[in-house]
Amino acid sequence: MQLRNIAIIAHVDHGKTTLVDELLKQSGMFRDNQRTSERMMDSNDIERERGITILAKATSVVWHDPHSGQDTRINIVDTPGHADFGGEVERILNMVDGAIVLVDAAEGPMPQTKFVVSKALKVGLKPIVAVNKIDRPDARPDEVINEVFDLFAALGATDEQLDFPILYGSGRGGYMAEELDGPKNEGLAPLFNLVIRHVPAPRVYPGPFSMIGTILEADPFLGRIITGRIHSGTIKPNQSVKVLSPTGELLENGRISKILAFRGLERQAIEEGAAGDIVAIAGLQKGTVADTFCDPAVNEPLQAQPIDPPTVTMSFLVNDSPLAGTEGDKVTSRTIRERLLKEAEGNVALKIEESHDKDSFYVSGRGELQLAVLIENMRREGFELGVSRPRVVMQQNEAGEMLEPVEEVVIDVDEDYSGTVVQKMSERKAEMVELKPSGGDRVRMVFYAPTRGLIGYQSELLTDTRGTAVMNRLFHAYQPFKGEMPGRSNGVMISNDNGESVAYALFNLEDRGPMVIDAGVKVYQGMIIGIHSRDNDLEVNVLKGKKLTNIRAAGKDEAVKLTPPVKMTLERALSWIEADELVEVTPKSIRLRKLYLDPNERKRFEKSRNNAAAE
Repeated sequence: MQLRNIAIIAHVDHGKTTLVDELLKQSGMFRDNQRTSERMMDSNDIERERGITILAKATSVVWHDPHSGQDTRINIVDTPGHADFGGEVERILNMVDGAIVLVDAAEGPMPQTKFVVSKALKVGLKPIVAVNKIDRPDARPDEVINEVFDLFAALGATDEQLDFPILYGSGRGGYMAEELDGPKNEGLAPLFNLVIRHVPAPRVYPGPFSMIGTILEADPFLGRIITGRIHSGTIKPNQSVKVLSPTGELLENGRISKILAFRGLERQAIEEGAAGDIVAIAGLQKGTVADTFCDPAVNEPLQAQPIDPPTVTMSFLVNDSPLAGTEGDKVTSRTIRERLLKEAEGNVALKIEESHDKDSFYVSGRGELQLAVLIENMRREGFELGVSRPRVVMQQNEAGEMLEPVEEVVIDVDEDYSGTVVQKMSERKAEMVELKPSGGDRVRMVFYAPTRGLIGYQSELLTDTRGTAVMNRLFHAYQPFKGEMPGRSNGVMISNDNGESVAYALFNLEDRGPMVIDAGVKVYQGMIIGIHSRDNDLEVNVLKGKKLTNIRAAGKDEAVKLTPPVKMTLERALSWIEADELVEVTPKSIRLRKLYLDPNERKRFEKSRNNAAAE
């Protein structure tokens, strides 16, 4: 049977996973009466809730060409569209020979598309451009194709890569055609046939078995499962193999207990894996992503793709609040350390470092979203921890000059709000590089902005533009330090005692600013309960009830009506807090607190910080 390996590349929400659903259905992988769900490849709970792909996943379909009568197995890798999860993308490009670049017919190529496409073109993949959602009323397919061509040229594509085939269609509608007004009744057959014609068969190298680990996962029955494309030779169950690190160091010797191949959404055990195919192997204890799994006769490791460095870091601390251990069962530094190291094994874009006191860990990644997803997964597993505000990872050049990460930011917004956006971005030391209309009284602005200034800007942008703006970010380069950045303009209201918040006390504090907690919530000294309307912090009593007397008023006492509090989601809380504050994360709650709960310690910390700034 012929073999093809392809990746599907697209920006967030341009319809990758929906297209994979249709490819699986139309290739006959399911029975007619088999129950299927939407976005079948999004197997993770958070992926389903947020509608984004976080982990790269492989599947395969068999396509029967009615003209030649030949069957072809097509291995498809669904890649994340968000640059925060780019580490997944960089690894999987080793496994494939071609890529379907899926572009929205209205929005055109977006920053995340640019990020993945640049990686794919460098590796030499042959692209197929599929213009998706052409049934949208604001579709502009001809302009989008020109934008894609310009993007490929700007990214240094070869002449062969620039001569890409184009398809038009709708993933949700389940059809693709070679012409804009082509027939819809052929379904996705034109896409399948184009993949077989345009994407080369996988190259088979001479020599014994070798493979680079690309995706790592844990299975309760089989242990560690490593997925990758077989570079050369064949592999059978019970065969002896060894694992080499990227530098050539021997990590372990072992035997393969099981070889699994992707068949639709299932993984089936097979008796032999051959060069060119994408398989998963089990039975090894230490081998991980980017390591070479090979025959004992092989001595040279295979070269893995270089991984971009992390740009944002956070501190994960043991939860030391008075409510620690009341909602979660995994609270010690040892369990947090084990969980973080396990995560870093499979996620090459993460970097974990222990602090000197062993009570906290520095976790570095590509962006706030990647780290927020890790924290969300941990709290669902029963962990309790304190998390600091994200900080950017600085670098030094040879001249000793401090460099900071700068991102390319694309903001689509209604024309009425463009002035506000430009003003706020300039305050954040951003530099505008492009401004153009994007249709329907909207404009597209492109900025180069320091990552420091963008932390926490998403929620402010949505408030400023009445929820109409769409912001996309992509790491651009390390550039000289841009100077001090304006911080949060509001102070906070801090509880001065331990207990349970009372509606009467909260009602009387509403003049001072909005609350972030409800009545009847457990609070402790040093916990943040509201946003102060001024720029200073204020200690308040939220436990004070109404004084009861035996004298009744002429009118009945009115029931206290509280304004609903500001709901802090995990991402919003992480980007909103200041350097001297933490987010306390438990399976049931997200609380905001000061780093030092005791007011005297806070004053000492503030005094030492001011002295350091003065020097």
